[in-house]
Amino acid sequence: MSLSGLFLASGGIFSGYSGGGASDFLLFLEQNGVFTFVLPFLLLFALIFGILMRAQIFKDNRGLNAIIAISVALLALQFDFVPIFFSEIFPRVGVALSIILALMILAGLFMDPDNKIVGWGLLIIGLITFVVVLLQTAGRFAFSGFWWNINWPLVVGAAVVIGIIIAVINSGKTPTDIPKNQPIIFQPPIGRK
Repeated sequence: MSLSGLFLASGGIFSGYSGGGASDFLLFLEQNGVFTFVLPFLLLFALIFGILMRAQIFKDNRGLNAIIAISVALLALQFDFVPIFFSEIFPRVGVALSIILALMILAGLFMDPDNKIVGWGLLIIGLITFVVVLLQTAGRFAFSGFWWNINWPLVVGAAVVIGIIIAVINSGKTPTDIPKNQPIIFQPPIGRK
């Protein structure tokens, strides 16, 4: 089924002789490599530049950070792994976000917003959806299927261990009998009290 029937026909630069529409514009962008190269480049550049600016590895040298971000983003697009990965994961992320949004709307209609159980339930559903998206995307790169059939006990076991560690850390009470003064070894040599 062609997507051209889903959009209203409107004349314009991309319409040619057939009436055109948004699908023609998106097809034009796709044929000119915007989705394959330009958008992944911009996304990688923005992420790398933001990380470098936040980490302040080179202090506030924006020029050096920009050169590094441009270089890494261009090198990442040298082969087709990154564009294929982006073309696999982002449609699935869009579907997952739509599912989560629908659940949040339904929960907002019928549940009390102050109920913590609803919040935790939505968080768990969101995490499960995230894992499903990653597993579906990994299938394109031969990381699922046979690999998952062999290694699922290890993955589930690691998730259970991490869950137990988080539960133990969050369940303990904070000790109140610890002195507020630091040990002498952690105090500065000048200006001790």
